[in-house]
Amino acid sequence: MNVVGALSEHGYQQDTKKIHNPGVSYDKIRKILPLSVPIDARMAQPIILITGSTDGIGKATARELASLGAEVVIHGRDTQKGNKVRKELAGITGSAMPDLLVADLSRQDQIRRMAEEVTSRYERLDVLINNAGTFQKERHLTKDGVEMTFAVNYLAPFLLTQLLFSLLRKSAPSRVVTVASNAHEDVDRIDWGDLPAQEYYDAWGAYALSKFADITFTYSLARMAKGTGVATNCLHPGVTDTKLLRSAFPGYPAITPEEGARTSVYLATSEEVAGISGNYFDCQKQVRSSALTHDRSVQDRLWKIAEDLTHVNSSLAILSL
Repeated sequence: MNVVGALSEHGYQQDTKKIHNPGVSYDKIRKILPLSVPIDARMAQPIILITGSTDGIGKATARELASLGAEVVIHGRDTQKGNKVRKELAGITGSAMPDLLVADLSRQDQIRRMAEEVTSRYERLDVLINNAGTFQKERHLTKDGVEMTFAVNYLAPFLLTQLLFSLLRKSAPSRVVTVASNAHEDVDRIDWGDLPAQEYYDAWGAYALSKFADITFTYSLARMAKGTGVATNCLHPGVTDTKLLRSAFPGYPAITPEEGARTSVYLATSEEVAGISGNYFDCQKQVRSSALTHDRSVQDRLWKIAEDLTHVNSSLAILSL
């Protein structure tokens, strides 16, 4: 299915101004999502790393969390752009500028370097928000021979979470929040033979699969991390007015980045979800993802693919901590 057809099928028509959830209008979303979410009292001044936080939903998430008193660590690919966001956040909080991590998440060597920077700078990490994402209209491969969307949207959060898991566990109770998408519902089968290069490329299909994998990653990680004090959940942010959306689907109606950030902020901070793990959320509500995401064999196979491509025996690393 092409991207326009997929969006139309799922209720993104400009005349109805609906997001994916049937019957949920933009006005209703603005009413049911509170402007701020109080931070769990057990997480005093949490340290929160947000990937892809120099623009869009990530930037809005960082802004909201900083205003709530969190110590945010921002990430981006561009130092100059990142420094502008640092100054902006410092102006909001009246505190020192937050730390900036610069890394290209399509490159595993840079992800490893970023993780090393985090573990060397911080004695704890309360929340990791895997927010960064990409939509590639045309097929591109990373230097590792992996299709770019799959690499950035799935392998990057997989690898970064594994590399930071020791610190997250040391900081327990801690949280991992991964921004997925209801685009995952368009995945009804997986062409295993086409991974990871995806030679038979379809832009929407690649994006949907990467977000599908984020959800299965969340479910698998929650199962493996049970008893560690690290809770992990994922979410659909809503169809949000970001650079990604404008590039992929210009003209489609969308909620603001601030509105798109609210479920991320909720899962990162709210005491309502303290200790809750292995769930998928939409509009700050737990909802059920597609049946295929709950298939244990599919979860295990996508996990093994990520282990092989990132060269991390993550299940053993988590269980042996």
